[in-house]
Amino acid sequence: MEHSEKTYLFEQMPIPKAVMTLAVPTILSSLVMVLYNIADTYFVGMLNDPIQNAAVTLAAPVLLAFNAVNNLFGVGTSSMMSRALGKKDYDTVAKSSAFGFYCCIFCGLLFSLFYTVFSRPLLILLGANAATSAATAEYLMWTVTFGAPPAILNVVLAYMVRSEGASLHASIGTMSGCLLNILLDPFFILPQGLHLGAAGAGLATFLSNCAACMYFFVFLFLKRKNTFVCISPKHFGFRRAIVAGICGVGIPASIQNLLNVTGMTLLNNLTSSYGSDAVAAMGIAQKINMIPLQIALGFSQAIMPLISYNYASGSRTRMKETVLFSVKVSMAFLAAITFGYYAGAGPLVSLFMKNDAIISDGAAFLHGLCVSLPFLCMDFIAVGVFQACGMGKKAFFFALLRKIILEIPALIVLNRIVPLYGLAYAQLLTEVVLAAAAVFALQKIFRQSEEL
Repeated sequence: MEHSEKTYLFEQMPIPKAVMTLAVPTILSSLVMVLYNIADTYFVGMLNDPIQNAAVTLAAPVLLAFNAVNNLFGVGTSSMMSRALGKKDYDTVAKSSAFGFYCCIFCGLLFSLFYTVFSRPLLILLGANAATSAATAEYLMWTVTFGAPPAILNVVLAYMVRSEGASLHASIGTMSGCLLNILLDPFFILPQGLHLGAAGAGLATFLSNCAACMYFFVFLFLKRKNTFVCISPKHFGFRRAIVAGICGVGIPASIQNLLNVTGMTLLNNLTSSYGSDAVAAMGIAQKINMIPLQIALGFSQAIMPLISYNYASGSRTRMKETVLFSVKVSMAFLAAITFGYYAGAGPLVSLFMKNDAIISDGAAFLHGLCVSLPFLCMDFIAVGVFQACGMGKKAFFFALLRKIILEIPALIVLNRIVPLYGLAYAQLLTEVVLAAAAVFALQKIFRQSEEL
């Protein structure tokens, strides 16, 4: 993509077209990513072994913890790059991308080493017991011990490529790994193939992440004369303004995901006290609910470069129009999904496991989870705006409000009031409050922008 085409997208393309140009490829990649996450649950579920299915669910917080690094060097770097592009500061763009690239590789290796050394106490912390610990450890061996660096790197590279408007290529890179994972899953997991169970799902994930990294390396090499993304070691350094700009957005985003891990770990521990069937049912409901959730998240992430660029360049009216259009589209979509999920919860859960108790519990969990979706879009878009504009403190406040002040206490209280089934409604209580806070915060940003 030539530089003039990139500036046209950010500066002149009609808002609906610009949003959809960025959002559609990102949403498609989010859908494929969800399908690949569901593929693990689906094919492991075909074994009709709750222990294997519970292993994938219990391991989820560790994989979610990757997002702490992804957001630190993905969200932080891409926001810095897009804001520098808006100011036409191309040297900062190159140095920012090199800093994010090499730091994420180092953190991926550190993550892998930390898990490998402390795997036993971590398994206990995740809620694994005597029945589920072996299968969970086998899954995490491939996805974390071997797989942490490529899993983190391919996501960060996608963020950086998307930051300059190349949303399609960022999505192709992500989807290439996800599709490979879906193809490999049945061969590695099922008795007709290698019959590795949860370990096979982990191996497929590791190989697919390596493939996604290779796509981005090839893309950057072929487009080296027409891309602002730079991974040359000579541009790597610790320039104070760049480190502060990346960390100012990335650290709050990273903490937000660590808090998400804390919330999911608590949820799994509370659920595991009711047995492996309950953990499997909650895991299936979460995977189904993840489809619209990831689409909403992908939508909010896709518009970030457009918001960053116009905020930095002073085009605040265009930034406001982008946000308002995105809210209308996202909220209408999620409201429709909520209706469909609530009506068809039982049949959807039955696609994953043919177990009456798990289907019944999974449907009840899905009812509770899906009703929060229309409110959730406001939270995601508001945090996306904060991150895009470099307002890390606001994003951090929302992270604390979401997990520490609202969701974690709600999980504990609702589980006592309505044992097990109350857990699914903690997210609804949280998102209703956050949606109101998001509307207030966005209105304040718009008023401040009009005064400039």
